[in-house]
Amino acid sequence: MGFNFTKWHGAGNDFVLVNGFTETILDFEKTAIAVCNRNFGIGADGLVIISPSEIADFKMRIFNSDGSEAEMCGNVTRCVARYVYENKLTEKTKIELETKAGIIRPEIIFENGRFNQVKVDMGEPILSGALIPVIGFGNNRIINEKILVDTIEYNMTCVSMGNPHCVIFVDDMKKINLNSIGPKLEVHKSFPKKINVEFAEIKNEHHIRMRVWERGAGITLACGTGSCATLVAAVLNNKTERKATLELDGGDLIIEWADNNHVYMSGPAQEVFHGVYL
Repeated sequence: MGFNFTKWHGAGNDFVLVNGFTETILDFEKTAIAVCNRNFGIGADGLVIISPSEIADFKMRIFNSDGSEAEMCGNVTRCVARYVYENKLTEKTKIELETKAGIIRPEIIFENGRFNQVKVDMGEPILSGALIPVIGFGNNRIINEKILVDTIEYNMTCVSMGNPHCVIFVDDMKKINLNSIGPKLEVHKSFPKKINVEFAEIKNEHHIRMRVWERGAGITLACGTGSCATLVAAVLNNKTERKATLELDGGDLIIEWADNNHVYMSGPAQEVFHGVYL
């Protein structure tokens, strides 16, 4: 059974969006694997279903390219917000989206009457080791702690933004073989639900260079929740101010850890094309 779709990206992190109000998908896992294949499918980091919600304006389900379901994704949140507004599914510019990580609140920002960006209230970071989750730390925070991979010792700071992240600060990003270390850290025994991995290089107190290995998707050009986790980790390690530009492979995101303990993310959301998947 075919369905209509539209493909979007946020800073290069790309997704196939499906309107669950009008389209039907019987097997989300198998469909995500097929649709996201970059050689035999549409090609994307994830498949996203937008459907009715009893507790928010819309419900958003996110399936990674390996078929696994993600709790949350910052980049796709911006894309979904612009999609539902521009396709007249809502007249609101401040939208509530139900996710597996709770309610997420994106706001569409206009400048001189034209779309500028989407700002998302990503909620409060979770810093308890047991809740991220990371084994061996109880409810303590995990800040600059040791982790061993293939006899190499790294210093990690762990944060959950509704999904788990392991942030590692490095002096030179060019020396990191993300293809090699990323998959090993993702399934490390310390992380019972696997983990998203961010390597970050501090350029200055308002600028961080970051690359990401996403759980269930591999290397992606951007990660919204990962950018938020990285900014939080940088502040916890006294490396940056509470607002900074995150420079990703696919573009820049502006992240702020505000005084109310909420993390705010601002960035682009762009439609690429739409069509019918047969």
